[in-house]
Amino acid sequence: MSGSVSLNVTHEDAQAIDDCWNRIGIHGDKSCPLLAGHVHCRNCSVYSAAATRLLDRYALQQERHEQAAEADTDVVTRSLLMFRLGEEWLGIATRCLVEVAPLQPIHSLPHQRSRALLGVANVRGALVACLSLVELLGLDTTSTVVSGARVIPRMLIIAAQGGPVVVPVDEVEGIHAIDERTLNAAEVSGQQASAKYTRGVLQWKGRSLRWLDEEQLLSAVTRSLT
Repeated sequence: MSGSVSLNVTHEDAQAIDDCWNRIGIHGDKSCPLLAGHVHCRNCSVYSAAATRLLDRYALQQERHEQAAEADTDVVTRSLLMFRLGEEWLGIATRCLVEVAPLQPIHSLPHQRSRALLGVANVRGALVACLSLVELLGLDTTSTVVSGARVIPRMLIIAAQGGPVVVPVDEVEGIHAIDERTLNAAEVSGQQASAKYTRGVLQWKGRSLRWLDEEQLLSAVTRSLT
């Protein structure tokens, strides 16, 4: 359809309208007997009626879209950073995350205070304590993950009570907004879970993902540094 009635409509809408201007009118073979009197199809009542009908359809579609958008605003989500350690996928609330940084060399310390303390790493000129989430969470990373994609290890810089700490991870998938209803269901189902510092387990992109309790985890981080 062309001219002022060239609107984005569904296939059913288009088929329901007789676009005579494209067949026998100004954009067709010009055999319409009314064309001589109107000079152009846009001056014809048939064309005007079709345009009005399409505009009404368009307005209705826009109204439905706006209503759907308003309904979506009622959905409460929480932002989680998804990452991997060994074969296990985990998620942690972004509110305790400072940034995701490239992996830096870790320098061990003599007389380290805990097994979870790996040492220190240089983050933009500042020495930051580096902890092992594998140790804190009691994970088994002896098995190897085989992936066809290029995987780049990262460091998560998280805000602990005494200052930022870094934790190396095997892979970062990204930050995702998760429907709070999904998290609530995961939390209820995971209440009996024995995994350390875990609020629940949810299914995400075909994977079982451990949703970490950031308050318990940050408390354990603080204890590992004192």
